[in-house]
Amino acid sequence: MIRKIIRIDEEACNGCGACAAACHEGAIEMIGGKARLVREHYCDGLGDCLPACPAGAISFEEREAPAYDEAAVLAAKQQQRPAPLPRGCAAPVPSQLSQWPVQIQLVPVRAPYFDGADLLVAADCTAFAYGNFHSEFIRGRVTLIGCPKLDSADYSEKLAAILANNNIRSLTVVRMEVPCCGGLVSAAKQALQASGKPIPWKTAVISTDGKLLD
Repeated sequence: MIRKIIRIDEEACNGCGACAAACHEGAIEMIGGKARLVREHYCDGLGDCLPACPAGAISFEEREAPAYDEAAVLAAKQQQRPAPLPRGCAAPVPSQLSQWPVQIQLVPVRAPYFDGADLLVAADCTAFAYGNFHSEFIRGRVTLIGCPKLDSADYSEKLAAILANNNIRSLTVVRMEVPCCGGLVSAAKQALQASGKPIPWKTAVISTDGKLLD
């Protein structure tokens, strides 16, 4: 059948493995230092792996491919299910991070994962202070982090370039309640103004005892 499926450019692939980790169906594996689509019938064509690829090596194509076999995927996941943990041990919680790097100063101005992204700009401490940070803030967003007190760089210029050069759908800024985190919100406001784009945005504040205040 002709259907939508991912295509991996092996020449562009840098072997980071982010796409394989992001593929919840297990359709992608790392072979010889490169990502390979090894199970076409496991690929649902939704492209969870696209925003995870920092090299832009993954794209969609329509071609002859076997139909997505949801039953086979579920059966494979059942076989891979880990043994029950000993009593009193907590189950590991999967990361919701979809891209790398995450530091504002390290992330490129242009990247495929920015296209149509909901952007999260968070103070470093927020993820440590708020227990549900991954599920409530990182999930479904491209994440950038920084500390306006410790970093000497002006975030506003870098953020403005990211907003101006990519199709960003929304911006969420998460800060701690401490005064020094106000610099992150100021940088985001300046970046929005400099980008010239009417991007919807909001701010959330985390208290030092781990509560969501706003």
